[in-house]
Amino acid sequence: MKRITSDKVIYSFKVEMKPVERVLPGEIFEVETNDCFYGQIKREDQLITEVDFSKINPATGPIYVEGAQPGDILKVEILKIELPERGVIVTVPGEGILGNMVKSAKTNIVKIKKDFCYFNDIKIPTNPMIGVIGVAPSRKDGEYPTGSPWKHGGNMDTKDITNGSTLYFQVNQDGALLALGDCHAVMGDGEVCVAGCEINSKVILKVDLIKNKKIKWPIVETENSWMIIASGKNLEEASKEAVENAVEYLMKGLNLSWDDAYMLSSMVLDLKVSQVVDPNKTVRVSIPKKILTVDEVFEKL
Repeated sequence: MKRITSDKVIYSFKVEMKPVERVLPGEIFEVETNDCFYGQIKREDQLITEVDFSKINPATGPIYVEGAQPGDILKVEILKIELPERGVIVTVPGEGILGNMVKSAKTNIVKIKKDFCYFNDIKIPTNPMIGVIGVAPSRKDGEYPTGSPWKHGGNMDTKDITNGSTLYFQVNQDGALLALGDCHAVMGDGEVCVAGCEINSKVILKVDLIKNKKIKWPIVETENSWMIIASGKNLEEASKEAVENAVEYLMKGLNLSWDDAYMLSSMVLDLKVSQVVDPNKTVRVSIPKKILTVDEVFEKL
């Protein structure tokens, strides 16, 4: 099994990136990721204000998927996200939804053992997830730092991007050029305090291609639903994008009029906040598989 090591990183998703490895459709491989601080914080007396910010949010890659061409969809199955023995969580003055109330930076080293995080005396069940994952953007969209989310993916910070989930990205450049990092042992919706339990990890992935199909925003599929992940300058803009796409999928997948698809959306869709702390804000809208599956939608695209 191929392994892409954590020293091969990027700090922005852009049109032209030099791949560090090549994989085949159907291939299973391992990606070593860094935590969002690039391992710079090892003790609680180290503060986020003291780290080298040029090394924040590294993404391992990019990985060239053979045969991926613009106009295809890249399918990425998350087979396993390995948990380390420790994670890091911080506060930063001015950052997070209550950043104006943070008087000074603070670091907490979180012990991880047997599927639990130990924060002070509080035992928290883990839910390992990938914060940053994406492909090369379109030439029109241009370059995006790994700390920002957009149509190519990036720093979506969506907790459903976890073990057993499947992601779908629009391929914009030859090879797709997949990269990922910023894993968390656990993170709540919104990531309201600028960070979850930040970890390095080893992630086992499987990739495949859906030829000649187009989607506007990334999709994540879980056991019982699938979600359109959209971002915008604010939550209202992101929500509008996500719901507009969902209504279009309901209309096409179920052969409904736009009005009927819009009414159905109000009864069966769940709009959820993924993160409110990045330059662009991210939401996801969830469609139950009992109503419509992602495969049924792709057949109609």
